[in-house]
Amino acid sequence: MEERLDDLGINNLKIFQNKDWFCFGIDAVLLANFSKNIKKNSLVLDLGTGTGIIPTLLCGKTELKKVVGIEIQKEVCEMANKSIKYNKLEERFEIICDTILNAEKYFQKQTFDVVVTNPPYKKQGTGLINPSENKMVSRHEITANLEDFIRIARDMLKDNGEFYMVHRPERLTDICALMREYRLEPKEMCFVCSREGEVPKFVLVKAIKNAKPFLKILPNLYIYEN
Repeated sequence: MEERLDDLGINNLKIFQNKDWFCFGIDAVLLANFSKNIKKNSLVLDLGTGTGIIPTLLCGKTELKKVVGIEIQKEVCEMANKSIKYNKLEERFEIICDTILNAEKYFQKQTFDVVVTNPPYKKQGTGLINPSENKMVSRHEITANLEDFIRIARDMLKDNGEFYMVHRPERLTDICALMREYRLEPKEMCFVCSREGEVPKFVLVKAIKNAKPFLKILPNLYIYEN
């Protein structure tokens, strides 16, 4: 097993990863930074947490009370739990190994102040299929689709709770339509480009449950300098 321990460059936090499964990308780091202003003592839920990169970064960047990550892949959950123990985050970060569709088995509705997610980007049956089952589940809507992620976020959030998502710009129409359908009003949006002058590669969206309509478009972010 090609497992490795990577330094996250903040508060001496590290994370276990396996390159044969699915290593976190810049999108997860962008989302953690986008949501770093969550309030002190917040209860946070990460839907499809993978190796726990976003909760681990949020533990380093914020004063959240507790973050729970739900992840369906058993081996990935075990690796995330190794990172939790290594970083001594047992009191602040918990992993649940199950599908996000079963969130209500563990929590009552309107439990969380914040929900974050870096969901699979590709609809089932589209894009290149990776032969690795772990990577396929991470990249394609195999076990839950975009609507599931948004609906469950709505159910788990308290009134006026915050929802943060990173996704691909080509799904933006679906994202906004579904968010409004489930009473998660988009409030801030930021496009992320590799370099200035290039088309956006990612879109970051912040929505608030039951908020009034008003969308602020933030300046573009650029991953690399020209």
